[in-house]
Amino acid sequence: MLKELYYKSLKLASHKSSKYFLAFISFIESFIFPIPPDVLIIPMTIAKREEWIKIATIATIGSVAGACLGYFIGYVFFNEVGLKIFELYGVDNTSFLKDKVSSEGGVVAWITLLAIAGFTPVPFKLLTITSGFVHFNIIYFIAIAAATRGLRFFLIAFLIGNFGPAMKKIIEK
Repeated sequence: MLKELYYKSLKLASHKSSKYFLAFISFIESFIFPIPPDVLIIPMTIAKREEWIKIATIATIGSVAGACLGYFIGYVFFNEVGLKIFELYGVDNTSFLKDKVSSEGGVVAWITLLAIAGFTPVPFKLLTITSGFVHFNIIYFIAIAAATRGLRFFLIAFLIGNFGPAMKKIIEK
């Protein structure tokens, strides 16, 4: 079953519209969708190794644009939409968020949390929405999102793009 899914993802990755699909997935993953764009970046880069920079750039731009929408949802529609998204991920208590960021060291702690969430599988979407809710500085937010998401996606695409044939053999085994 996993092998079949792998081959289907490779087929999708080599499709002419795959970059649009990657941009869309990267965009919605930043504020609601649970599946990270990495699941497309990897097969796309295996299928088109020479385009790893373009693939990582598309994922980064889509992700940062989606993060900005998540920020907007938190800033304007937290009670109407943001809370529903939090409930999808099993988060009940959101009242502690404003106190945490406004406390001493809160901004540095929030920057650290955003950086960790942007680079790791920690639910980035929850922090994008929360950043808007707590009115975190939008310039810092965009810079951190671009740096961490970009670093993550470029690292994955670089490794697969440059070491793809060896990785492909390992994955297929």
